[in-house]
Amino acid sequence: MGRIAERRVSEPSCFGLTVALFAAAAMMPAEARDSREPPSVEALLAVTPAVSGETPQWSPDGSGVLYVGGGRLRLARGADDIRTLDVDLGDAGHFLASQKPQFSPDGSAISYISEQSGSQELWLWSEDSGEARRLTNLGARINAYSWSPDGEWLAFSGDRHGAYDIWKVNVGSGAVYRLTAGSRYEVFPTWTPDGAYVLYVELDERWVDHDVYEVPADGGEARLVVRDSDFFDYQSGGRFGYPMVSPDGEYVLFRSHRSGWRNYWIVPRAGGEPRAVAPEPADQKGARWSPDGRHIAYTSLDNGTHRLRIAAVDGDTAPRTLVEPPGGVGVVASPDWSPDGAHLSFTMQTPAEPRDLHRVSVADGRVTRLTDSRPAPEVASHLLAPQKLMYPSTDGLSIPAYLYRPADAAADAPLPALVWIHGGPTSQFHDDFQAHVQFFAQRGFVVLMPNIRGSSGYGKDFEEANMGCWGRCDLEDVLAGVEYLRSLDFVDADNIGITGSSYGGIMSMAAPTFAPGVFQAAVPLSGYADYPHLMAEQELRHIKLLEYELGPLEEHRERYEYLSPINYVADITTPFLVINGRGRFPESEASDLFVAELVRHYKPVRHLVFDSENYYVRGRENRAVMLGEMLGFFRQHLVEHGIVTGESAGYRR
Repeated sequence: MGRIAERRVSEPSCFGLTVALFAAAAMMPAEARDSREPPSVEALLAVTPAVSGETPQWSPDGSGVLYVGGGRLRLARGADDIRTLDVDLGDAGHFLASQKPQFSPDGSAISYISEQSGSQELWLWSEDSGEARRLTNLGARINAYSWSPDGEWLAFSGDRHGAYDIWKVNVGSGAVYRLTAGSRYEVFPTWTPDGAYVLYVELDERWVDHDVYEVPADGGEARLVVRDSDFFDYQSGGRFGYPMVSPDGEYVLFRSHRSGWRNYWIVPRAGGEPRAVAPEPADQKGARWSPDGRHIAYTSLDNGTHRLRIAAVDGDTAPRTLVEPPGGVGVVASPDWSPDGAHLSFTMQTPAEPRDLHRVSVADGRVTRLTDSRPAPEVASHLLAPQKLMYPSTDGLSIPAYLYRPADAAADAPLPALVWIHGGPTSQFHDDFQAHVQFFAQRGFVVLMPNIRGSSGYGKDFEEANMGCWGRCDLEDVLAGVEYLRSLDFVDADNIGITGSSYGGIMSMAAPTFAPGVFQAAVPLSGYADYPHLMAEQELRHIKLLEYELGPLEEHRERYEYLSPINYVADITTPFLVINGRGRFPESEASDLFVAELVRHYKPVRHLVFDSENYYVRGRENRAVMLGEMLGFFRQHLVEHGIVTGESAGYRR
């Protein structure tokens, strides 16, 4: 566990005072420690997914499914037949980048990306020797790759020369060849079935437009296949993803935002007009061609729920839902076809169960669980199912949200509430397992998780509704959420806090600043309060995001300053607990600057910094301490402060 530095500032004379930490258990009143006591924070955080976020892959012979779990490669044939391959990938849930394991076409080797040599390189693990060897040595980043059909080459995108180019490496000799060169990002290569060409994606300078090209595998001039525009790609090509060639080599499948929703489109590889495969007012993800090229499997997202669907490429039959999560609430993701096309593997999680690996029969829809990470009964019995709801906001918007209501919430004993904001802002809350939220809901806090304007998953218009007005216009949806909470008879209207990480941290700084008096406690996690400073110090993807959402700084400095909470700290009346990590890339001084400004204005603030983390606190032991500190802070200011107001004295809209 990293060292934790805590600064507590309650008045000018206390500046720089270091205080001791206290454990979560010590903060719980003795009378609450009975048979109804919820599971410890350690027990909750121990409920972890069996499968990482990587897409599991069928072995070429169809005998099992390869996945990453617990930082190791594993092969599942069934729930009782899971083999741990002897490849330690490190703590995948902590710092390391995605490993992206893939079988070689003949199944004799597994490739993956590892940082164990100091930079992201391609490695090969041999089934015969049980040993791994490094295949590339570029000393740079590799963000995507694919095998040639004959298994002799890997094509990959690497930034050896400062921008991502397409390369290939020979599996036998390790010889590396550069296929493209230029200042723009060229990423996500994939081979044609005959191995003669490599398709890839070229991003424009803004990361908004995508062009799909193909280049001869032996080198030569690239040819444009299709253009796609107006799809901002915060993941430097990751949201657009691989251009996927059909098994017969005639068509290319790609993800586009052109309809106002992220749907899949198909275009002849030789050129022509694209058409939507299964158009719908929902976001689609994870598409895969069936082995015979007649169908496409994908997941469909509707208001936080993800379903596995299959569409006929010829469009003669309507798409069908193959897997619906239990009770219609859950997240089905990462489908992959078995080699014979008879099954699909996929992952699934719900608000009560973390992510596990499953397979489904395409013919009859029968689902088989392949891994089991379900919580122990003593933990599962305390898990709460959220209510999905909509509440009205300004500008005629209806805001989707999740409400966690503690089991003992009642009108005669109203409870404090928390508004929890997601990161992004182009992201959203889903029907997934939320250990941190469960922790607070089990300890007597009503928790509202809104998908405020700017969230993805509700169409492009909603997603872009906070462009140019971060922390101001989308704050209206947060305040409307507060009014919704105050309308509930089991919520203590005078005691509402706010928290969230990344953009949730930004909003947790902005809301008490731009709407003084609404919140009685704020815990921003790894937030940013000074946008010009953020532009100056941050990594490239954040710079691209700011330029896309707020405009170029040199043209819109007044807007940047107006939206930055740090410039309005004098108006704050809310106590803060500011939390962030430090010690690994990416780092940031953002929290330090905000805390210093709060101190300068004599505002109540404590600052927790976790070493041996990047700016975000991800280690399990550190998160356990963090949640304990948050619990103590929220109890102090929302439960045990002894202040009686009679009527809520906070901000009124």
